[in-house]
This record gives sequence, C-alpha cells and structure tokens, in this order.
Amino acid sequence: MDKKRRIVVKVGTNVMTNKDNRILGPVLKSLVRQIASLYEEDILTVLVSSGSAIAGKEILGEINIKDDSKRRQVYSSVGQPRMMRHYYGIFHDYGMRCAQVLATKRDFSPGIHRENMINCYESLLSEGIIPIANEDDAVSVTMSMFSDNDELASLVAELIGAEKLIILSDTEGLYTGHPEDDDSEKLNKVQIDENVEKYVQESDKGEGEGRGGMESKIKIAKGTAAKNITTYIANGKRENVILDIMAGKSVGTKFTS
Repeated sequence: MDKKRRIVVKVGTNVMTNKDNRILGPVLKSLVRQIASLYEEDILTVLVSSGSAIAGKEILGEINIKDDSKRRQVYSSVGQPRMMRHYYGIFHDYGMRCAQVLATKRDFSPGIHRENMINCYESLLSEGIIPIANEDDAVSVTMSMFSDNDELASLVAELIGAEKLIILSDTEGLYTGHPEDDDSEKLNKVQIDENVEKYVQESDKGEGEGRGGMESKIKIAKGTAAKNITTYIANGKRENVILDIMAGKSVGTKFTS
C-alpha cells in the first residue's frame, strides 16, 4: 500500500479568535471540514493548534499569579482540554477521529524521545486519526520551549515527512510593506535565498495572543522549505484556504528552496 500524502497545518491564536479574544467555532469548523475533505482524497493532515492559553483565559479570566510563565502554565493547562473538546466534537461531526499530541522541544532531539514521537504519529496516521499537536506548556521549561508553534509545526513536518507546511495567520501572506498600506504588494512566491526579512514590521501582541510574529514565520518558512517541504503563509480565515493551496491556486505566500 502506498504511503498516503501528508501535510502539516498550523493554526495560530489570531486565526481562531475575534478581536475580543474569544474562540471562533466557525473557524475551527471550517478547518476541520477542509481536513476531512483532504482525508477523502487520501491526504492526511497533522494539525498544530494554538489557542490553549486564550481558551484558558476565557474560562478563568484574571488570575492572581504575577509570574508570566506560571500564568501561561495555568491558562494553558485549563485551556488545552477545552480546545480538544472543541476539536473532538467537530471532527466527530465529520465522521473523523482526532488525538492530542503534546510535545516539548526535547522530544525532537535524536534518541529515544524522537523515536517515540515518530511511533506515535505513524501509529495515529496509520489508523486515519488526525493528530492535533501543541506545545506541552504545563511542563515546558523556558530554555526548552519552542520559539512558538510555527517552530513546532516545522519540526513535526520534518518528523512525518510532510510534503507541505501551511502556516495559517491573520494576513494573506507576506507583503512588501505593512499589509494595510495601499502600496504594499503581496509576495506570491519566495525562494529561501531572497532577502524578504527587510519587509517585516514590528507588531504588538497581548498576553495569550501567540509568540510568533512575521519575522519568525519567515525564518521557519525558509528553514522548512530548505528541507524540501514547500511552506505557505496564508490567511486562516479565508474560505477554503487549505483546499485552495492543495489545489495549486495562488493563495498566500509560497516558500520554496
């Protein structure tokens, strides 16, 4: 039997929340619908999903802990099962099963942890179960944290031999200036040796809103493309964004080696 095609889709916190930082059910449903559609075409998806910290904050509101990393641990620990409940229900509606895979950075270093990780993914995928990956914030220590979930997604893509990594953000892709400026143009294709870093603007993010800005996305996209995994940065709120990318339409910014 041929090994089925594989992709990794990473969805950021800013894709799945509205301006009040509430989780958007319809966005999650749209993602799962697209993953289910690809599954019918024998393409397996690993979903790397942020959102646990926001989901925890939605329930707990303000907490008394002042230390940032401890706050993150609490919000994420409470929010992670909540995110999984969302996904579990939606995948179930599409006749599919999903599983939670939490990882720390050391799980990817060569040796028994990595082997174990590969076995886990391979076993789930062989049963047609969609792995949903996130950083194990409850036990990650700062020096072994991923820079953000984009980095986790890149490592997973390499681990499972994915053909594509799709990083879903709240912009249509990479622009030559600020996305809202009239004279900014979207870059449809980027090769890893192009200096596109010069276009990046600084952004301000609040707590729980995700760590990965466009600069880190470019770094991850180039690094992943260098391993012959075509990588895209695209707008996760755009209708059928994953299906359009897989159909070869010019959506988002495509990074190739």
